[in-house]
Amino acid sequence: MRALARLLTGWEGFLLAVLVAIVALNAAASPFFLTVSNQINLFQLSIEKIIVATVMTLVIINGEIDLSVASVMGLAACAFGWLFQAGVPAGLAIPAVLAGGALCGAFNAFWITRVGIPSLVVTLATLIAFRGFARVLVEDRGIGGFPAWFNALGQQPLLGPFPLAMLVFFALAAALYVALERTAFGRRVYFIGANRAVAEYSGLDVPRVKAVIFTLSGVVAALAGLLYAARVGAVRGDVALGFELDIITIVLLGGVSIFGGSGTMAGTVLAILIVLNIRNGMSLANVTGHLQTGALGVLLILSVMVPTFRGWAARAFGRGAGA
Repeated sequence: MRALARLLTGWEGFLLAVLVAIVALNAAASPFFLTVSNQINLFQLSIEKIIVATVMTLVIINGEIDLSVASVMGLAACAFGWLFQAGVPAGLAIPAVLAGGALCGAFNAFWITRVGIPSLVVTLATLIAFRGFARVLVEDRGIGGFPAWFNALGQQPLLGPFPLAMLVFFALAAALYVALERTAFGRRVYFIGANRAVAEYSGLDVPRVKAVIFTLSGVVAALAGLLYAARVGAVRGDVALGFELDIITIVLLGGVSIFGGSGTMAGTVLAILIVLNIRNGMSLANVTGHLQTGALGVLLILSVMVPTFRGWAARAFGRGAGA
């Protein structure tokens, strides 16, 4: 009951009200909006982004940032294509690519936790490096011709009307919600994000927690890259280029503080639904992709400013009550 009250009265409650309004407007504007096929399509076109947004929630709550996730997605997709073209069976290439994603995340974690370089700097550098490796693997050509069973994982329903990627998203969001809200690890994630110095003084193994989060980020990004390859049926060096903007926008819009220490998975899921519905409504209204990207840019600015406005309002009301 306490969690439900917080959901309805906090930032998540505001997001829920916004979501209801957007859905109502879209439903009124188009008779096709609430159809099952459109709702599935709504998720499918951005499914890889929202999968990564779930784990990005942990990264930012922990007081860090991972700008390299889209490049890891691209590298994973291109590595799969390169291995397949080299004669490696797809069934063996998949775990190899996931292991490579874990190595990418662990590489980021090493420089952040052991060397002490800020995650913004490290992941900005690896954003460039991982994308460069992807382009080296496939050069300027596209690689396709994957096995039919692999393409079916991204293009055909697996359970009822739901494809594999949607099931992965639901399962991952639920698992990370439980991890954040119901486990000691989740409490450590919040504590470290709120005040790393105090967490270290309290005896928490801060480097280990951060290493787990960044390694998980790499694995999930690699999985998203594989799902993208299966959905499209081919890979190129520019796979997932620029996806990090949408991913970070979603997480910040969900109420996760860019400074760490606060936010919820429920907020991220609501923000995901808002962004997907805005994009889908714009598409049904024949709004161009450039304007959709511009709208997301405005959302990113607002999502960063909202915590500041909330702080000002809280201090203003506090002074008023004191007077």
